[in-house]
Amino acid sequence: MITPLRILIVEDEPLIAMMLEDFIEALGHKRAGTADSVATALPLVERGSFDAVILDVNLRGGELCWPVADRLVEDGKPYLLASGGQAEALPGAHATAPVLAKPFTMDGVRVALDRLAG
Repeated sequence: MITPLRILIVEDEPLIAMMLEDFIEALGHKRAGTADSVATALPLVERGSFDAVILDVNLRGGELCWPVADRLVEDGKPYLLASGGQAEALPGAHATAPVLAKPFTMDGVRVALDRLAG
């Protein structure tokens, strides 16, 4: 069995965030918090009471997640980039980051979190 992870969710759509929370709990993991913008995510990242992050690439108002992703790389924290399938290239430091494709499925979230925990 995979060790349960404490997952921080950075997602600007409340219904999607709630769905992820449900998936995480159903898969035996714990929600470590939820943020809907870079400004609300960075203090949670600085606090560091999580094992991994599901990080939506495109947040409300066209805000991109890269300041949060950069901090995660600096801190050596694992993360999944959640993407709706945009064709844009990922910035250099994040080019090899695992991507969790939207729309999310329970199985897709399970596989992605198992890889992070594995």
